[in-house]
Amino acid sequence: MLKMPLQYMQHCIISLILLFILLRSIQTRARVPAIIVFGDSTVDAGNNDYILTLAKSDFEPYGRDFYGGQPTGRFCNGRLTTDFISEAFGLPPVIPAFLDPQYTIEQFALGVCFASASTGFDNATAGILSVISLSQQLEFYKQYQEMLRNFQGEVKAQETIKEALHVLSLGTNDFIENYYAIPGGRSKQFSISEYEDFLIEIAEGFIRDIYNLGARNLDVIGLIPFGCLPSQRATNQLQFGECNEEYNMVARDFNVKLQNLVNRLNYELSGVRIVFSSIYDLISAVVQNPSSYGFENAVTGCCGTGLIEAGPLCNSETSSTCPDAEKYVFWDSVHGTEKTYHIAADYLMKNALNVFL
Repeated sequence: MLKMPLQYMQHCIISLILLFILLRSIQTRARVPAIIVFGDSTVDAGNNDYILTLAKSDFEPYGRDFYGGQPTGRFCNGRLTTDFISEAFGLPPVIPAFLDPQYTIEQFALGVCFASASTGFDNATAGILSVISLSQQLEFYKQYQEMLRNFQGEVKAQETIKEALHVLSLGTNDFIENYYAIPGGRSKQFSISEYEDFLIEIAEGFIRDIYNLGARNLDVIGLIPFGCLPSQRATNQLQFGECNEEYNMVARDFNVKLQNLVNRLNYELSGVRIVFSSIYDLISAVVQNPSSYGFENAVTGCCGTGLIEAGPLCNSETSSTCPDAEKYVFWDSVHGTEKTYHIAADYLMKNALNVFL
């Protein structure tokens, strides 16, 4: 009798578990019929597993606290904020990645993720690590709509798109992987304020594009104080180990512009409902007073030294992990733990997304 490799058996088991969870939710009736996600690694459910890039997390220790304890391509030890948001709306507790071949339109009709780790509003940001640009995510969205029409019929598919909650979460990489990281690139072309405006124009164009494709409900998630990411503390040349306050100021300024864009588009686009999910203050409070949220460490990540490890550098061959990730705000040097993402989801449901309930 042929014996299947242990890794293959584990993959089959986790696939069956996820499919069972999604299928159990197919009959769920909810005011929001689906969650449709665009963005970067904060919400990437595993699309980068299926493209040629270094920006991957489809290996251990990623996913160790996910269903079945297996990596899924999420840059986390478990679920993401959008997974928890989906569950809060009475939808499946995990949102599948569009490029994952184990899922079909039957599951995607309840929620789908087009996000790609290391991408940004700026297509040049996506080009750095050859990931899926926001413009390509829009093309996937168009393909998805065609699939949805074939599955649900024209009328019901239009209704699903109209009532679905579209989530947009990205922007940090445009600054830490592009503007501040590439000498002679965007920083030579734009001042930081001009670059923010450039990104806002792209964001506006994208929102108008999905509006023209039928989207009416949208959650735009603002930037966190990314100067306090462990990776940015470790590279802070002025005060090693401290938050980069220049970066945090950029995040605050960009959030103001994003909020103003949301306000303007709510006025200009008929029938639209866009909310700006301000998460900066929450994450700032968590980082400054971690014990108030049940954490012990808000400075380093759980993986390795917690200062530089993320993606390929955070792997079970070269990096150990902390025993209890729930004590850590950050899983690796860039991304939050499942507990952090759960706190963020609860906060957003109470303070922004409650209008969609």
